[in-house]
Amino acid sequence: MTEDDTEEGVLELRVEQLRREADGVLSVTLADPDGGLLPAWEPGAHIDLELPGLVRQYSLCGDPADRFTYTVAVLREAASRGGSALIHDELRPGDLVEVGGPRNHFALVPAERYLFVAGGIGITPILPMIAAAEAAGAAWRLAYGGRRRATMAFLDRLAAYGDRVDVVVEAEDGPLDLAALLGTPRHGTAVYCCGPEGLLDAVEERCAAGWPEDALHLERFKAKTFDVDPSAERAFEVICARSQLTVPVPAARPIVDCLDEAGVSVPTACREGICGSCEVKILDGVAEHRDSLLSHAEQEAGQTLMVCVSRSRSDRLVLDL
Repeated sequence: MTEDDTEEGVLELRVEQLRREADGVLSVTLADPDGGLLPAWEPGAHIDLELPGLVRQYSLCGDPADRFTYTVAVLREAASRGGSALIHDELRPGDLVEVGGPRNHFALVPAERYLFVAGGIGITPILPMIAAAEAAGAAWRLAYGGRRRATMAFLDRLAAYGDRVDVVVEAEDGPLDLAALLGTPRHGTAVYCCGPEGLLDAVEERCAAGWPEDALHLERFKAKTFDVDPSAERAFEVICARSQLTVPVPAARPIVDCLDEAGVSVPTACREGICGSCEVKILDGVAEHRDSLLSHAEQEAGQTLMVCVSRSRSDRLVLDL
């Protein structure tokens, strides 16, 4: 791999190191087998690990200045769908893993101040953000919650920041006090939150009460649940502007599958609307967004959609394909 090989694609990387970061949390460090440079990334980015029969997304938690390794941290899920169990039980140093990305839909925007809120393994994308905020001289604070101290990864790394990090152990202190953290809207403060769905929903609800619309930035590990009436689904056409193809999309079929059958290939990884691999530019028409990635403002702008889950409100949707 050369320094010019920086566009998104699938790389075959070698497992350089596995390290236990906390009870049930394993960090995985990957490198190019030939020692080459890896595609650059910025805080908030994630990669896809292509494991046997499945693809999983994990946030990068290392140093963006290190162009030779990627590091992710993986929580062993009690109800694992296969990914975390495989990584914890079977992955070994020297193994080769196919990696997609990096991609970033959780980028750190410039701000006067930052409030970072992390729950459990949600600390992973926050780590490089804190380092970037510190390097930029911005004011910041982290509230990091977990059920037990033994399960909270990277506490040693965070200790260097002193009292700017509030570690809240639920078994000792109770849950994160979101009323105290978010009860008073503060202009000029960007709020970044990653963690379990309950925390994300609670932070989203708090920020909806008075915070500027663009203040909150969320990263979800799981797709939102949409209340969709199957009988109300409708067919439409997708016009592929560059391919000059018209692709019918029946009521019960995803756009991406219909495109694939028509010979128009779009990368897909999660197929749940959370990774961004299938994001496509909209040239005309109105999308019905069902992803868990774009912000409300981005969905309202209607410039892109995720073709794995989203649909069309208009009879024709013209895409840059």
